[in-house]
Amino acid sequence: MTHSRNNIRVLIVDDSALVRDMIRAMLESDPDIVVVGEAVNGVEAIAKAASLKPDIITMDIEMPVMGGLEAIGRIIDEQPVPILVVTSLTGVRTAFAAMAKGALDIIEKPDITPENIKILIQKIRYLAKVDVSAHLQTTGRQSRPVSTCGAVIKKNFSKGGIVAVAASTGGPQAIRTVLSHLSATFPFPIAISQHICEGFTQGMVDWLNSGTPLTVVLAEHGAGLTPGHVYVNPAEYSMTISPQGRILLGDRDAVQIYRPSCNTLLSSVAAAYGKVAIGLIMSGMGDDGVTGMRAIKQAGGLTLAQDAASSVVFGMNRVAIECGCIDRVLSLGDIPAELIQLTGDSR
Repeated sequence: MTHSRNNIRVLIVDDSALVRDMIRAMLESDPDIVVVGEAVNGVEAIAKAASLKPDIITMDIEMPVMGGLEAIGRIIDEQPVPILVVTSLTGVRTAFAAMAKGALDIIEKPDITPENIKILIQKIRYLAKVDVSAHLQTTGRQSRPVSTCGAVIKKNFSKGGIVAVAASTGGPQAIRTVLSHLSATFPFPIAISQHICEGFTQGMVDWLNSGTPLTVVLAEHGAGLTPGHVYVNPAEYSMTISPQGRILLGDRDAVQIYRPSCNTLLSSVAAAYGKVAIGLIMSGMGDDGVTGMRAIKQAGGLTLAQDAASSVVFGMNRVAIECGCIDRVLSLGDIPAELIQLTGDSR
């Protein structure tokens, strides 16, 4: 088989031959993807990453000799390359820690179905393009005072507002960065819809909670919203916010491509909060959230978007910007300061 220079070269790391064969079969169903090697543990992964120079690595977490967490840290330090964590439910908590070490995204170990093949290939295509060194430098900056240049926008929202966040690929680490710079007394509740595999949301909640003074919880049906708290949409449900400020969890629409739906959350926030709603759309593939951001803007709320340079995937935020429904485009390092200024957080 002849491979062109445009092929995406993948290294598969997993201690299970069955899983490696399954991932290989899924990836090589795309003529532009070639698996250049396999490794059964972290030690082999480090060596083969150096010798084979893949464009992207799929990495298991729980392996003998050396686990994926240590291997990811070593690879990112020595020869930065995009890493997609492919893990079972038992490895979810550790998998999110891997993102802090430089992994770009997490997916569940897949079954071979047309939908799963499409999702895996799409992620590989997007993530293989990421310049990991440049991305780490961009996102590693500390939050700085908000620039005064650009359009003048509303500041110091009245009490009773909300921040609603939409994110997908690259979102968990970006969200954690923002939350880490907000105080426990942040005056608004924050509602988040992050595309994620079913069963993974609680692991993300625990990981986010460990890195912020805010209180991060898995959203529960009927719960009221409290300032200084972050409510994460469970992947298994569609989440809306009622005009009375309560969380409503419902069955997902069968036709929804994205899980959970960012548009569902944001549109409900637009209807319930209007002028005191702040919408934030971050890194991610596709266009979910764009309709919801437009609804917030039309309701008189404020819309923010993460910029291209600090996004792992400049996709859904790019579409929102191009649609003209974003008031301000900000680097990841500037988003926390902007939220603090907008809400009048006294810290």
